[in-house]
Amino acid sequence: MARSENPSSSDDIVFRFEAKPSDAQAVREIIATTGFFRQDEIEIAVELVDERLSKGDASGYHFVFAENDGEVAGYACYGPIPCTIGSFDLYWIAVDPKFQRHGLGQTLMQAAESAIRDSGGRHIYIDTSGRPQYEPTRSFYKRCGYEIATTLDDFYETGDDKVVWRKIL
Repeated sequence: MARSENPSSSDDIVFRFEAKPSDAQAVREIIATTGFFRQDEIEIAVELVDERLSKGDASGYHFVFAENDGEVAGYACYGPIPCTIGSFDLYWIAVDPKFQRHGLGQTLMQAAESAIRDSGGRHIYIDTSGRPQYEPTRSFYKRCGYEIATTLDDFYETGDDKVVWRKIL
């Protein structure tokens, strides 16, 4: 996938809510270029796209893709939490590094929250790492109105806590 050298502002972004086959590779590239994720985590992100493509709504995975001139600049993946009424997980939200710092992440988050609200969502939960590398991510969630619901010590591995964020819609 060719990447443009001059990212545009979030004003040039178009959102779509259905996955297409080329999205698996776009997600792989976005997640890999962030530098935050291990190979197994990258594969899981791609698997969710594949699940959506093969099973549709029955997969439980829903997407918002942000496109700039036909290129996927970022995406969010969310879904209802089984055995709850109105609680959703935000599984992934990622923006291609060259499109960061232009407000796309917040605009993408708002689009996902709106879609969740329209689906009857009351609460959104997000899991993230407690490692120092994730401080910008945690600051982003706070700016978007999320609060820490709980922290599970040493969840991912020794010294890597799971921080669960929540927003009430």
